[in-house]
Amino acid sequence: MEKNTVRSLLLRYIKFAASTLAGTAVDMLVLWLCSHVLLPKNYWAEYLLSPFLSFECAVLTNFTIAYFFVWKDRISQISLRSFLRHFTGYNLSCVSAFLIKMSILLVLERAFHWDVLLCNIVALCFSGLLNFFMNEQVVFSKKRMPKQDN
Repeated sequence: MEKNTVRSLLLRYIKFAASTLAGTAVDMLVLWLCSHVLLPKNYWAEYLLSPFLSFECAVLTNFTIAYFFVWKDRISQISLRSFLRHFTGYNLSCVSAFLIKMSILLVLERAFHWDVLLCNIVALCFSGLLNFFMNEQVVFSKKRMPKQDN
């Protein structure tokens, strides 16, 4: 891999990692609002609906940053159709990464009996890398140029 390619990939990963901080803040805020202010005080609303809504708000926040900032050079035409098409793939990627994170978290807890926060941090490292590469290679993949026949 060329030095310039590695550098641009690393820079894109740093932008991606920074954007996840914004998503985390949105996730926590929406979770708090839903579970403590907006929704009824019952198990279903607090532990199922609130986390689902906060996760999707965080995904939308992260995607918007990714679409207009992190992978903007890969968007050939900015439009609602393009935004929604890319968002569908991005959302699926995030859900997949979340499921993998949960699997790793549970395996680490069973194997090592670590605290949930430590298991979560380790699992986030793996799922975050997976999510980045899914976005790099699939959701915002480079358009292949057709071969020119001479």
